[in-house]
Amino acid sequence: MNILLLAPQPFYMERGTPIAVKLLVETLCGAGNHVDLITYHEGYDISFPGLEIFRIRQLPFIENVPIGFSWQKLVCDLFLTIKMLEMMKNKSYQVVHAVEETIFIGLLVRHFYKFKLIYDMDSSMADQLIEKYPFLRFFNKLLDKAESWAVRGSDFIIPVCQNLADKVINYVPENKLCILHDIPFKSGNDFFQVENLRNSLKINGCFALYVGNLEHYQGIDLLIEGMANIPAEYQLNLVIIGGINSHINKYASMVKRMGLSEKVHFLGPRPLSTLSFYLDQADILVSPRAKGENTPMKIYSYLASGKPILATRIKSHTQIMDTSCAMLVNPTPDSIAKGFTSLIRDPYLRLRLGQAGKDLVGKKYSPEVYRKKLLNSYARVTGAT
Repeated sequence: MNILLLAPQPFYMERGTPIAVKLLVETLCGAGNHVDLITYHEGYDISFPGLEIFRIRQLPFIENVPIGFSWQKLVCDLFLTIKMLEMMKNKSYQVVHAVEETIFIGLLVRHFYKFKLIYDMDSSMADQLIEKYPFLRFFNKLLDKAESWAVRGSDFIIPVCQNLADKVINYVPENKLCILHDIPFKSGNDFFQVENLRNSLKINGCFALYVGNLEHYQGIDLLIEGMANIPAEYQLNLVIIGGINSHINKYASMVKRMGLSEKVHFLGPRPLSTLSFYLDQADILVSPRAKGENTPMKIYSYLASGKPILATRIKSHTQIMDTSCAMLVNPTPDSIAKGFTSLIRDPYLRLRLGQAGKDLVGKKYSPEVYRKKLLNSYARVTGAT
């Protein structure tokens, strides 16, 4: 089957949606399909049998396209539309797989060409815009209407989590959608490139690990303030992997002001292929996200590691985890401190939660489950058996 995949991000880069797109491509090509992927001018090429990558023209005035809505994305999406029209003239596709906002491009182009349209829904665009630009709340009904048009006009919808599926089900029958959760990252062969954190940072006692970007919604300030509230008799170090320099400097200054420099360590980014080796070293994995509804991709790797997770009790986390497999706390410094304290003083609790999380991944979020769901979705769209 010939598939046209629209990916409105720099590709490939080690960040959220591009990682998910890579897994998508690998699975589709592995099943014998041919995938033409249209993406931005930024990123580096990857190679799978059956994959061809087509980039929009180089735009010298646009560099480092940020995560989320931006004027840079709008310009890049315009050129992505032009590239799609060029390619549709010369080749026919059974399926156009549109990621995020490119669903609107797919809906417009299908007036001129015949294909099945799949909406890869990684987030609610209406919610995302309102969160970033609160004044758009006045246009909430209009944004919701645009999103419902995208959902209704698609032949099939693949939301990434239950929260998005709950939105979709208001507009289309259940047989037109399939929740396709993320899965744990694959381990690389970089074990010998990974430092021993206990030795290099001179850590005694338990240490907690956070992995991810340091955007405000991640709740890093809550995490640091929670560290300050832990009673002195409980030894705990916090290691933070990820973030850009400006964010690292901001939170490092906060740590210094609070007198926590010997307990909180910023490592900066590390290659995705080394993630599992860092997770294996930690005693506690933490996701202090302050708000949000989509499940962070890292949570699946957290669960697969077999280590206990401390996470905030918000929909981002509770739609896939409960108290049987994670320490869920309110998004406040005091609650985070109490959660840490409970885990530090109870090794059996840490062991029980970690094993429960690992079992959950094996049952519901494994590569095998992902592959079966994706290929079954394509079969339902195309009528293939």
